[in-house]
This record gives sequence, structure tokens and C-alpha cells, in this order.
Amino acid sequence: MPEPTPYEITTPHPWNPQRLPAGQPMILPAQIPPGVDWVTLPNGVRTLAYTHPTAPQQIPVTAPQPVPTWAKTTALLAPTVGGGIAAGGIGLSYAAPGLIAMSHALWSAAALVVAAVIAVPVLLRTARRSIGSGISAGAGQGGGATHITQNITATGMFGRANGTIHHC
Repeated sequence: MPEPTPYEITTPHPWNPQRLPAGQPMILPAQIPPGVDWVTLPNGVRTLAYTHPTAPQQIPVTAPQPVPTWAKTTALLAPTVGGGIAAGGIGLSYAAPGLIAMSHALWSAAALVVAAVIAVPVLLRTARRSIGSGISAGAGQGGGATHITQNITATGMFGRANGTIHHC
């Protein structure tokens, strides 16, 4: 005879309907004492066994809380902000050619200003030299530039200023 497995019941048990001899009545669920329940053993046999009863977990029931005002405001603003960003993106896509043209115009204007800042003093210097070489600029100057010296004095912060101008 083969040796029984540790979980196999070899003798009839009064609570095990699979091992009851033929003709014995099956035990009804009302006759099963508390703490005993049907279990399936590793070899597949279903049997009654003592179990550790677990108390059902009691989840405390709380009254529903109202939705905070900040959450309502955020929920209402989120689609508006998203729609505004989408509208801005669409507007930029339509305005892109014009923005590119304005960018080119601004770079051209900046180049014109830089050219003017460099070219105007050069032109004035050249014009002064050509004018000053043909006409006498003053007595004893030899065609040089006129020098003007100013001496101004004032007393106090809001006092009247007095001064003299000397032509050399």
C-alpha cells in the first residue's frame, strides 16, 4: 500500500462528505460548527477544516465633504487657459509671415541707424576740411578752427551765474 501524503485523510471523518462511507447522510451547512469551513488541500481534495475567523474590516463612513472653492475655480479656469494658449498658437501661425517681414524691416532700420552714426561724422569732417582749406577762417588762425573759452561762476545752488566769453 502506498504511503499517504501528509494532507490526505485516510480514515472517514464525520464532517468530510467525500470520505463518508456510502449510505451515510451528508452534513448540512447548518450543522457545521463556527470556525470550521471548507478548504481545498494541495492534492485537490476539498475538506472541512478549522479556520481562523477574520473579522470584517469596518470602514468608517463619513459624510461627503463639499468641493473646495479653489478646486471649482481651477476646474473652470483650466479649459479657458488652455483655449487661450491654443488661440495664441493659431494666431501666431497666421501672423508668422508678417512677423518675419517686420523682423527684416527692423534689422534694416538698425543697419541704417548704425550706418548713419558712422557716416555722418565722416561726411561732416570731410566737408569741413574742404570748406576750411579754401576760405580763411579768421585773422592769424591760418585756416584753423576758432577757439572759444568761457568762464562762468555762480554762487549757491540757485544763484545767478556770471560769465565771460573769450574768442581766441
